[in-house]
Amino acid sequence: MIQERYIAHVDMDAFFASIEQRDNPSLKNKPVVIGADPEGGKGRGVVSTCSYEARKYGIHSAMPISQAYRCCPNAIFLPVNMEKYSNVSEQLYEIFYSFTPDIESISIDEAFLDISGSYHLFGTPLETCKLIKEKIKVQTQLTASVGLAPTKMVAKIASDLKKPDGLVEVKKENLLSFLQPLEVDKICGLGKKTKSVLEKIGIKTIGELAVMQKIDLVNLFGKNGLYFWELANGIDERAVESEGDVKSISNETTFRKDTSNDREIESELLRLCEKVSMRLRADNFKGRTITLKIRTEGFHTYTRATSLKQTTNFADVIYDEIQKLYKNCAINKKIRLVGVKISNLVSGDFKDNLFEEQNEEKMESLHVAVDKIRDKFGDNAIHRAGTNQEKYQERNK
Repeated sequence: MIQERYIAHVDMDAFFASIEQRDNPSLKNKPVVIGADPEGGKGRGVVSTCSYEARKYGIHSAMPISQAYRCCPNAIFLPVNMEKYSNVSEQLYEIFYSFTPDIESISIDEAFLDISGSYHLFGTPLETCKLIKEKIKVQTQLTASVGLAPTKMVAKIASDLKKPDGLVEVKKENLLSFLQPLEVDKICGLGKKTKSVLEKIGIKTIGELAVMQKIDLVNLFGKNGLYFWELANGIDERAVESEGDVKSISNETTFRKDTSNDREIESELLRLCEKVSMRLRADNFKGRTITLKIRTEGFHTYTRATSLKQTTNFADVIYDEIQKLYKNCAINKKIRLVGVKISNLVSGDFKDNLFEEQNEEKMESLHVAVDKIRDKFGDNAIHRAGTNQEKYQERNK
């Protein structure tokens, strides 16, 4: 059975303004506008963000500061203090990484978190999101709104529904009924011009868009038409993608022909585990979270992850976990691509358990020796017993 993905979209509430209200209690419950100097209504800059009290006057982000001043001359206008906000953002991301290594930063105060492989450490996916919100509140005295869903787009929509301090969960079985009544411009990437074209042909809601013929949408919008149709029907295979510093090491392979042959697939997974293992040692890393990636003949992508009690860079350990993840995937389609990733990285010198240090050093010496042979003579110079075809077949009888 294919497990669900659990993606959280965390969006801080009026981030810059909330920090200023936190740091200066006299600003609480007052309209606060962060941005350019309004110069008595003659300023030329824009609003960066504003408090919820200011929003009641119609003020919003990107509004000309002169217009914001006319909306509420008595608002408190403050300059952007990016150094202060960046420091708080660093606190936030430390909190995020305490729940999952799979984080896609959207901005200084907004991120996607894939908790599919880690939520079990904290309870249910919903309980994990509650803990994220609670930890943010305790450590920063700020509130965040969180959307939890099987897809990125729906998680982002959900996080915006009950601001401030909201938490909305959309389960897989409720995905389409959640989307259907929403206006079409809730779809990621669907802007004003596209919305206008759709309205002219009587399409106002996502549900109405979802029942359109794909070919009609392609004729109207090109390849974007198919993209909009898929999102309207709850199809969103986009993964949470980390950027920046090295947070994971991975390798993947596309088969020459789509396959459902378990022996071929597992043999390739073992090879990928060995490559990831070598790269980890070459870069002096160990990892705790192991992720299997599978893409089927229909280009649907599935990821499954598990977190170890102890960090590792040993191919044997990585493969054991990858094999378990693969066997627990009941995928009835042929497989086009497989990948192996290890994340939640620490220094290769890190020791989880001093009592196992001596045995680990022996294993490390063995792996390093294998690495050296391969460096000198090539990847095919030496194989583990698990890649020997006869033993492999014997093991899988």
